[in-house]
Amino acid sequence: MMLQVICLGISWKELLVGDEDWTFLWEIALRSFIMIIAIILALRILGKRGVKQLSIFELVVIISFGSAAGDPMIYKEIGVVTSFVVFIVIITVYRLITYLIGRHQGFENIMEGKSMCLIKEGRFAINNFKAEALGTQELFSELRLKGVSQLGQIEIAIEEISGEISVFYYEDKDVRYGLPIMPAMLKQKVTTFSKQGHYSCSSCGFTEEKHPGDLVVCKICDTKEWVLACNKKRVT
Repeated sequence: MMLQVICLGISWKELLVGDEDWTFLWEIALRSFIMIIAIILALRILGKRGVKQLSIFELVVIISFGSAAGDPMIYKEIGVVTSFVVFIVIITVYRLITYLIGRHQGFENIMEGKSMCLIKEGRFAINNFKAEALGTQELFSELRLKGVSQLGQIEIAIEEISGEISVFYYEDKDVRYGLPIMPAMLKQKVTTFSKQGHYSCSSCGFTEEKHPGDLVVCKICDTKEWVLACNKKRVT
């Protein structure tokens, strides 16, 4: 006999198991077990590269696996075999695309993007930086986690296709004046030079020695806000 308790107009049976019988819960458990094993096997077939670093293409593959596996876990009318067919198609397409990626550089750039230089010789590679969907504060946060306190410590910083930031540092003897990236110092912006010193453009990081009365407009990006630069060495 179907158990259905109605309380305050709510059907608890429908709320908990929908239109299916309670016995379908055992079938859901079995279906879920089968699909989880199938996902694990599929990822093993894809290889370590498919799970170690996810490009946009590989993220789409993982999401496709989840979508193909999810429906037969809970929908009685969808059979497990149909998902295995989808899995085979996904793996075949993945193998084909990775083959083409390995043979054609242009195709690889289209599918996975390419690394981008964000900082070069202590200041932003401004054209590249604008092309990336990466906020300044987000980048500064990444750099601070790597022990960077000012951009003059960095010879080059590259955003990899995985989204990670690779940073190559100057040796201590070569560290130059640069834009400080500590929050408190970034707030201390000036629009006039009251004393002689090295100043960094708050927008692009261009740094040069300034004197009272010098031109305020940055010759790289036309910004008029500056921060007193520092040449502090990196502490590791």
